[in-house]
Amino acid sequence: MRSVVEREQLSKRAAEVEGYSWKVSDRADVPWSQLRALAREATRRSYAPYSNVLVGAAALTTEGTFVVGSNVENASYGLTLCAECSLVSDLVRQGGGRLRALAVVAGDGEPLAPCGRCRQVLYEHAGAALEIDQGEGHAVLTLGALLPHAFGPDDLPTRSTL
Repeated sequence: MRSVVEREQLSKRAAEVEGYSWKVSDRADVPWSQLRALAREATRRSYAPYSNVLVGAAALTTEGTFVVGSNVENASYGLTLCAECSLVSDLVRQGGGRLRALAVVAGDGEPLAPCGRCRQVLYEHAGAALEIDQGEGHAVLTLGALLPHAFGPDDLPTRSTL
């Protein structure tokens, strides 16, 4: 678990990567290199004593701020938190909002696609339009392409049996 001081240091480092806030008006304005750098930095805070697979995630919100997360493993494996879940926690901790663009990388700095569980968690806080980085020179994917026919908050009123 990161201390308040560690989180502030990470936020400061994020700010040093050309600012912790970014205004985005269209797809070309997403600072992918910054997101990748923040995700790589987040891998340094991973807790992965069992798999030794470090994962970092960074996202840009629709308000133009960055959020980050690192994977946190647990000896019972099923309680492990992926970096994307940690990122969503950071989003909520900062006051909420919607995610706009996401980069996830392993400890080697190369992109990873979110797992199925994380896709569902991300959908709750971004929707199908979330842009997901696949690395330099590769086309950006949307969450909708990775999670077709997703179940989300809008489905609850029409599916409730009460």
